[in-house]
Amino acid sequence: MPIINRIAEFHDEITEWRRDFHANPELLFDVHRTAEKVVERLKSFGVDEVVTGLGRTGVVAVIKGNTDKSGKVIGLRADMDALPITERTGKPYASKNEGKMHACGHDGHTAMLLGAAKYLAETRNFDGTAVLIFQPAEEGGGGGKVMVNDGLMEKFGIEEVYGMHNFPGIPFGQFAIRTGGIMAATDTFKIEIEGVGGHAALPHKTVDPIVVAANMIVGLQTVVSRNVDPVKSGVLSVTIIKAGDADNVIPRTASVAGTVRTLDEDVRDLMEQRLNEFVPQLAQSFGAKASVAYRRGYPVTVNAPEQTEFAADVAALVAGDDRVNRNVNPVMGGEDFSYMLQARPGAYIMVGQGDTPGLHEDTYDFNDEIIPTGVSYWAKLVETALPTS
Repeated sequence: MPIINRIAEFHDEITEWRRDFHANPELLFDVHRTAEKVVERLKSFGVDEVVTGLGRTGVVAVIKGNTDKSGKVIGLRADMDALPITERTGKPYASKNEGKMHACGHDGHTAMLLGAAKYLAETRNFDGTAVLIFQPAEEGGGGGKVMVNDGLMEKFGIEEVYGMHNFPGIPFGQFAIRTGGIMAATDTFKIEIEGVGGHAALPHKTVDPIVVAANMIVGLQTVVSRNVDPVKSGVLSVTIIKAGDADNVIPRTASVAGTVRTLDEDVRDLMEQRLNEFVPQLAQSFGAKASVAYRRGYPVTVNAPEQTEFAADVAALVAGDDRVNRNVNPVMGGEDFSYMLQARPGAYIMVGQGDTPGLHEDTYDFNDEIIPTGVSYWAKLVETALPTS
């Protein structure tokens, strides 16, 4: 089945919502205006229940089908927050909030889930309950975890949960998904190195922490290349180096920081273990000291096999089977929908944005032409998961 005709009819209206969100981006949990607009529209659609304050500023809508013989409840999730980026799109609806920008398409995700709410509340052609989750603080705040910790799944009886994200580079209107890890765990590390400072002209009287840091950076690459199984994935990137304030002084300390990305919990454990072993030993070989602060971020986003196959089949109903990649390569970016997938089985799918600037770029903009595709996916997912007799 292609795009749902009724959804196509209010494409322009959903686009207006999306562009309003885009012009008024908010960060992390501070999504008060966005949440208020979401609540306002949900109530105008006549949904059965709207709950606010879950996950601090999250919004949850409950829509019951025309029957509830199945008693089944599924959750659909969209994220609401923006990024601390100054926009350079030049669009008439560009951000009005300096230093804030919807550079990841969460404005589109929220608008599409609202479109699904409007359609589902109007038609109710399903047996059971759809719970629509509007989440704050995906961009580094772990809003998904906070909502789960606030009892999201238990309060609404959610049995399965589904997420969707636009993706530049995937052909327009196509879908991509895979079973297992689809987005990486996002950990960070900071290494503090302590040597002996002194005059730059007398290096033999010092223990130069910059030399230690330089060797540390090179050596850290072997943590992946010589410790991780080659058929598995791991990324270690050093992104910050800090040392010294004067060109004639060898400093006493230096610091190195970066990120670790993995798609497997065993590999994740290995990376943390090896950093804690390698760093102090390498520093000691130079006569210096070093410590690692390793911080675990979002876990791996893991799609459950049954729900992934189901989501792919629904996507095929909307886009055609030949336009659904059922074994897409995983992405080493992170996603806090992972916490919801730890709490309940479900699937996270990508919808093609086409050939546009990438996510988190200051020239990125959500492609409004994919709105009917995304909304139709949500609608068909509910109607197919909760069929009427």
